[in-house]
Amino acid sequence: MNATIEKFGWPASLVAGFTHWVVLARPAQPTLGSLVLAAKSDVTAFGELPAEAHAELKTVTAAIEAALGEAVSYAKLNYLMLMMVDPHVHFHVIPRYEGAREWQGREFVDCGWPKVPDLGHGVALEGDALAALVAWLKGYFAA
Repeated sequence: MNATIEKFGWPASLVAGFTHWVVLARPAQPTLGSLVLAAKSDVTAFGELPAEAHAELKTVTAAIEAALGEAVSYAKLNYLMLMMVDPHVHFHVIPRYEGAREWQGREFVDCGWPKVPDLGHGVALEGDALAALVAWLKGYFAA
């Protein structure tokens, strides 16, 4: 796996794996269910991915949208390809909703709703809490 995937906690943060992509739980959760969708490739430009990786995005995004729809009942889903700090191709997948969602006694408020997501405001999860989130989200991908 590339350094960007490892920075986001792989393999502990792995929610779902595909041939060309991994879906990781984002340790900083600006909204409940925030993910990182990362290409396994070492390329640093979206257009440099192999055609098969682009084609597989159809399957991967459909799986993400179905899983997060059930898990957090989002109103919108933002795919942000920023790649300013972490160079390998990846998206931050941010479920958007009005108000808050609660999970394991924690409140996750979409502070940017209905505008740009506030990535600086989020619930930081690590250790057992992050492992619990990964396990919870995996259940929606297995369905």
